[in-house]
Amino acid sequence: MKIHELTGNDNYFEDFTPGEVIKHVRSKTLEPLEQVLITNMVMNTATGHFDEEIMKATHPAGKRLGFGGVSIAMFVGLASQDTAENAIAELGMDKIRLSGPVFHGDTLTSYTEVLETLPADRDDAGIVRFRHIGVKQDGSIVFEGERKVLIKRRSHWGDR
Repeated sequence: MKIHELTGNDNYFEDFTPGEVIKHVRSKTLEPLEQVLITNMVMNTATGHFDEEIMKATHPAGKRLGFGGVSIAMFVGLASQDTAENAIAELGMDKIRLSGPVFHGDTLTSYTEVLETLPADRDDAGIVRFRHIGVKQDGSIVFEGERKVLIKRRSHWGDR
């Protein structure tokens, strides 16, 4: 398993190998303010995100849920250090699955599997298809999704 300590020079198109799994070095604890602010900004008014008393009375965990949109953005963001440093364009996300709850105060870590590398319609870049996996502090997987990115080729953009 490849573990990055800092963003480096090994994230051009040519550096990604199908089957490779990357554990991204940074994790992030979700603060309640972040969850509530972003949830409000996108106008998600679901009670499960805002009413602690109702959640205590009705949800098995007894606390407010984090908004899945924030979780998705966080996991992809944590992976971006290694998968988007040389990105030219985001081409799409697919097969997004939220498989467990995220709560205020959870610490999130992201992993990435390189699924395939494909030629692009331009010589200076190639397409990489990634599978991102999001894990909470207890080791449970709470997010999976695929992402296609147009990434610079070292042969055209790298230091010479």
